[in-house]
Amino acid sequence: MIYLDNGATTYPKPQNVLLSVNRALREYGANPGRSGHAMSLKAAEEIFNCRKSVASLFNVQNIENIIFTLNCTSACNTVLKGTLKKGDHVVVSCLEHNAVMRPLNELTKKGISYTVANFKDTDDESIIDAFRQAITGKTKLIVCVHVSNVWGIRMPIERLTALAHIYGIDIMVDAAQSAGMLPIDVTANEIDYLCTAGHKGLYGPMGTGVMIIADPDKVESLTQGGTGSSSLSIEQPSNPPDKFESGTPNLSGIVGLKSGIEFVKNRGVNNILQRETFLAQRLYDKLKNVEGVNLYTPRPDGEKHLPVLSFNLFDKGSEEVSSLLGQNGIYTRGGLHCAPAAHIYMGTEDKGTVRIVPSAFTTREDIDKTAFIINKLSYKIKRNM
Repeated sequence: MIYLDNGATTYPKPQNVLLSVNRALREYGANPGRSGHAMSLKAAEEIFNCRKSVASLFNVQNIENIIFTLNCTSACNTVLKGTLKKGDHVVVSCLEHNAVMRPLNELTKKGISYTVANFKDTDDESIIDAFRQAITGKTKLIVCVHVSNVWGIRMPIERLTALAHIYGIDIMVDAAQSAGMLPIDVTANEIDYLCTAGHKGLYGPMGTGVMIIADPDKVESLTQGGTGSSSLSIEQPSNPPDKFESGTPNLSGIVGLKSGIEFVKNRGVNNILQRETFLAQRLYDKLKNVEGVNLYTPRPDGEKHLPVLSFNLFDKGSEEVSSLLGQNGIYTRGGLHCAPAAHIYMGTEDKGTVRIVPSAFTTREDIDKTAFIINKLSYKIKRNM
């Protein structure tokens, strides 16, 4: 089996992640911050240590502003629904995931509006100009994916942040596909809200996400409940992280996430990017001359186009092609990838694409076999046409 569905979740997980999750369940599986006994205190310490790892990776100055969530989607929902009020306006890119677009659609029922910043050319100037033109006097938030989960297109987040702040607007960055593959400095770049998954490029378990907030007072909590603090009061604590982390946390997942971040830091973010880019380039070069293969984006360069390859084969549906690859032991993802906006951008909304995303564990041999199987499928499909 060759697993190339790493855009959905990375597999396999590093050995230290597996060991850490197992250790958490066996040795300190108590409810953190809820009791005074040694096991509960150890559990709380492990969660704090994970916050420190997140702070180190993303250069977060206030560690309490790091919030653990179920996934990137829950982080995006918290920012959008916890900050926007009736009459507010949002600007989003034309590449956004449904983790952003569905909450925004729901918020339009409450008097919140949004404008899509449309661009065709992916040079920075065209993107910045599209966002600038979409800003109105009521714009409160700019929302932008860092790297498209369908096309691997990298957005100029640093310049978009600067643009937002010139107009006195906050910015939310969806880093689900970029965290662990691109360096992100929330302090230097003054990112107001960073949302990401813990189970993708950070190599943690599923059921983990991170939300980093520059000013927690600007965001209302979507969930109220037990936090282990200020229990006599029926008011939700106002200080982070308790403000946003009601209920029993995913201790084993958070402990695993810490080990995943350690894996990324030990490998080096830039080293991971270079290796995955090399593999994506190798596959791109092998596929570009295969009859019937449609590659929609330029060759990945590790700068503007990251190692995410989407393609179609002749006129076959992407899910059918992905299924055929699966029957040959190549695991990919076909369809719309929960990002119809990105497919509308490229004109592939009718059948989606087959998406291939390597990971730190993908080998050159995996890539070569994948190219061979796609070539073989191309021959069979053409023969039956």
